[in-house]
Amino acid sequence: MTMEDNEIAEKIQQLIIQHRDLDMAIEALIESGKSDVLQIQRLKKQKLYLRDRIA
Repeated sequence: MTMEDNEIAEKIQQLIIQHRDLDMAIEALIESGKSDVLQIQRLKKQKLYLRDRIA
């Protein structure tokens, strides 16, 4: 692997971690029952954006 390949792989790994963290945050908000619908929608949009960047 070249340096560029390593950087790309590292960036993808960071995006995957962020995606997973957002998923856990969304689940926690939903389970709490005190969630703001707009906040959940924003988090879901961020999650989709990250998924698109990973792909």
